[in-house]
Amino acid sequence: MASFNKVILMGDLTRDPELRFTQSNMAICKIGLAVNRRFKDSQTNEWREEATFVDVTIFGKRGENFEKYHKKGQSAFIEGSLRFDSWEDKNTGQKRSKLYVVADNWEFVNGGRGESSGGGGYSSREESPVSTQAEGGGQGAPEPDVLAADDTPF
Repeated sequence: MASFNKVILMGDLTRDPELRFTQSNMAICKIGLAVNRRFKDSQTNEWREEATFVDVTIFGKRGENFEKYHKKGQSAFIEGSLRFDSWEDKNTGQKRSKLYVVADNWEFVNGGRGESSGGGGYSSREESPVSTQAEGGGQGAPEPDVLAADDTPF
């Protein structure tokens, strides 16, 4: 049977990224992402928003760079795949499981409750993040191109 496992999410970080390293020095960045769904309530006929909270893991240099440029409340765009882990709780002996996203790619997004993350992005298809030395003078993410509402091309 054929299958397809692809996840695309855009939302706000629910906490600061948590960066750890394995014994072999592999970076593991864990984040929480709040993704909102907007829908019209059929009973009240009013628009509502419902948040879904998703745990995301980013490995390697991508994770290190994500942690460097993101904080709680900022928006992020994540591409990845679903993973399912199951284990036995050491304290209770009960079986536990968790469904989460492993990010293959992330990009900066303007907006969110925190400061703007800037423009550009970092992809698993690239060797390194967007150059901040040449474009941003080494002060973090490059400044985004800002369009006024009247400048929207569509």
